[in-house]
Amino acid sequence: MTDAENMPPTLITPHQRALPLLTLTDLRIAEAQAAAGLAPHTLMARAGQSAASFLHEQITRDTSIEKSKQRVWLIAGPGNNGGDALVLATALHEAGIAVEVCMPVEAKPDDARWALDTARAAGVPIATAPPVSLDGYRWLVDGMFGIGLTRALDGVFASVARQLSQRAKARPRKGGVLALDVPSGLDSDTGTVVGGGVDGAAVHATHTITFIAAKPGLFTAQGRDLSGAVTLAPIGVDSSLRAAVQLNAPELFGAFLPPRDFATNKGTFGSLAVVGGDTGMCGAPILAARAALYSGAGKVHVALLGAGAPPYDPPHPELMLHALDDLPLDKMGALAVGCGMGHRECATQVMHDVLQLDVPKLFDADALNLIGKDPALAAEVTERGVQGDPCILTPHPLEAARLLGSDAPAVQRDRLGAARALAARFASVVVLKGTGTIIAAPDGRLAINPTGNAALATGGTGDVLGGIIGALLAQHLPRYEAALAGVYLHGLAADTLSAQGHGPAGLTAGELAPMVRTLLNRLFYPPGDM
Repeated sequence: MTDAENMPPTLITPHQRALPLLTLTDLRIAEAQAAAGLAPHTLMARAGQSAASFLHEQITRDTSIEKSKQRVWLIAGPGNNGGDALVLATALHEAGIAVEVCMPVEAKPDDARWALDTARAAGVPIATAPPVSLDGYRWLVDGMFGIGLTRALDGVFASVARQLSQRAKARPRKGGVLALDVPSGLDSDTGTVVGGGVDGAAVHATHTITFIAAKPGLFTAQGRDLSGAVTLAPIGVDSSLRAAVQLNAPELFGAFLPPRDFATNKGTFGSLAVVGGDTGMCGAPILAARAALYSGAGKVHVALLGAGAPPYDPPHPELMLHALDDLPLDKMGALAVGCGMGHRECATQVMHDVLQLDVPKLFDADALNLIGKDPALAAEVTERGVQGDPCILTPHPLEAARLLGSDAPAVQRDRLGAARALAARFASVVVLKGTGTIIAAPDGRLAINPTGNAALATGGTGDVLGGIIGALLAQHLPRYEAALAGVYLHGLAADTLSAQGHGPAGLTAGELAPMVRTLLNRLFYPPGDM
């Protein structure tokens, strides 16, 4: 305990930080290397003390009830996650906070045994069975199982997981459910529930404090909902050198955005052509094109395949609408292809034609489905990447499954693996959409995006994302950085609008673009920098 107390806990909120995200294998290596140079039990002591510091701050901040009356209930599993919970309980007990621990199965590892002996010596109340009701406790702490769980929760642990989740889903205004390291039952690599379970098979927390490094599964798939607000406690371990995945943040792409000097003009910021819009489907490419305007492209064209399109866009006459044959695509700075494109033979021919052009290209929607069912198109996409001109592919899980010859549930079971496989197969930058969107480059770079919410679960938001990324391509951002920036801003626009009361229910795709403009200028072009 002395070593831990000599090191004040460091707590990091992931907001706008490009944190390294470590897989289970890399975490085990980092932990073993760090522990080798420390006194026994040091890492567990630091983890428990960090959790105690976090929870003590939450309790102290809540002035509606005296600190001594804010009861905390903890469940401790038989492994080291339970040991972390016992250290936390001891620290809170010694700080004058009423705690009760439930340990249904006796601790087994040496570190956890040490934590159990320390808790007993301090007088921490420890029971073997949970109470009938948890209503009398302000905070509930999940210390059942951390990373490395290989089977679904069962027995008393599954029952407690359901109780904790019910509390979290009730959205308490004060207190909550704190998970230690990861919510029990969550696969820290994939964000799925261990054992394939759904209801009651994993803890739904309001807060998670994660140790050593953040984990990919906290930010994608079911993990985003189960983890709640995530805080990182590095506990003195440097994990940055082992990171295969990063959390997307402005520091990864901000330096690539073009300066907005006085001596610039519309040509400086590129021309984008949005290609799509078969007969009766021109709304999708116009949505994308409007988003491109708001994202800083100098000129935005819409090349429409079908008949009956309007001659111009009344809300945005700045957009230039053309019949496809009337626009020289080879003169564009970038192409965003696929919105409302349809599946007719002419669409396939357009795909073959644009793949011959030496212009940065993004493929979305119908373009992805055409690639998925036409081996010749797929081979052309791959060849572009092999030649050093990678495309950007922006599939949702079902489109990704078609491209991989798989199914959507398989993609969702391992989103990182699916994105990595797509990037390798097509030698392209891949944006695998969904909660915790994955951005993968063919050179192995991977990022998980932390922004966005259920407001994006409505028609047209994917078209808007394609327009944003296309605009950034036109402004000469490299493919991977354009994808990072577009996904981040798109999600942050939804978050900001939701915070203002315009979502998550009922937010329309068209409302995103003006907010993207606001955020782009606020974050990267503040008035004092002009």
